[in-house]
Amino acid sequence: MEGAGKKTAKTVVVKIGSSTLTDERGKFRLGPMAGRVAEICGLRRQGHRVVLVSSGAVSSGMGLLRLAARPTEVVDLQAAAAVGQGHLYHTYSQLFAHEEVITAQVLLTAFDISARTQYLNARNTLRRLLEWGVVPIVNENDTTSTDELCFGDNDALAAQVALLVKANLLLLLTDTEGLYTANPREDPSATLIREVRDFSEIASVDTETKGALGLGGMRSKVGAARIRRAGGVETVIARGSRPGVIAAVLAGEPVGTRFAPRDLGLGAFKQWLLYGKPSRGRVVVDAGAERALHQNRSLLPVGILRVEGDFDAGDAVTVVNESGVELAKGVSNYASDELDLVKGLRSNRISERLPLASPEAIHRDYLVLVE
Repeated sequence: MEGAGKKTAKTVVVKIGSSTLTDERGKFRLGPMAGRVAEICGLRRQGHRVVLVSSGAVSSGMGLLRLAARPTEVVDLQAAAAVGQGHLYHTYSQLFAHEEVITAQVLLTAFDISARTQYLNARNTLRRLLEWGVVPIVNENDTTSTDELCFGDNDALAAQVALLVKANLLLLLTDTEGLYTANPREDPSATLIREVRDFSEIASVDTETKGALGLGGMRSKVGAARIRRAGGVETVIARGSRPGVIAAVLAGEPVGTRFAPRDLGLGAFKQWLLYGKPSRGRVVVDAGAERALHQNRSLLPVGILRVEGDFDAGDAVTVVNESGVELAKGVSNYASDELDLVKGLRSNRISERLPLASPEAIHRDYLVLVE
């Protein structure tokens, strides 16, 4: 490592949105783009490890193809991304080369996060690149992602990458100063929220606004902050075109909206289970099972009232109470039809219907409570 010592070195994930990278015609905004690259290179020279999560493949493809509006059909989005992704990475690699910094292109799909083996492979690759002093440039592999296996937007991808590399800071760069009390484009009285310590504080804030070129709106950024907060990592939303924004955030200056971290003490596996592995169904539990979950006990079939959805043994399911409040997420030992057969039964009666069945519907080691 150059510059900063090991004790002060941080791992930072910087996500740059399409609106920062490209104009309405899909042409690169080379000034802001080069500025952010120079700042990232400056952090690396100080000894920090930086991962860049970049949007812009689709919008860049739109510019090259001279498309007037963002496509809506999946095949059109995939084709536009195929055109734009190479152009996007080529531009980045040239900008970083001027700073004599090596980059690596890393394309991920939601499958790479949802499957445990793929998740570990992606994590090991990213960590090794950082050890080598390389700046990984990550994007979703839009050309092969489907509705069932996509992140939805790069804010969610950035949050997952931050989990993978155990980042100290997640910085989401967008086209506004941060999170406002209302949409500042429509309400002149809207004020910037400087810090969020509890998500209940922003329950009434409008987060629906989206840009014309990208998928991610403020809702997705707040969702990404929620994911990273559970791992004890600070998240900041700030304007991507502001000169010196990355260095300012890292220095702790009052820039953008900061989401205070709250470490829930989850290990790597349970963080992956909570945020990386998608739920395939739901189980509704009674009050006794709800109390048992909060006492760090396994979920037994006797406490299950209903089984919803079609899932296999080994799939993740969401656990809710009778009011529909989400309590936990865990890996089911049963397929949905099997669990439906034994729900409400005490352990000594389960073997009468399924002789080889597990006594636990979800073992406590494979179950994590939702905040």
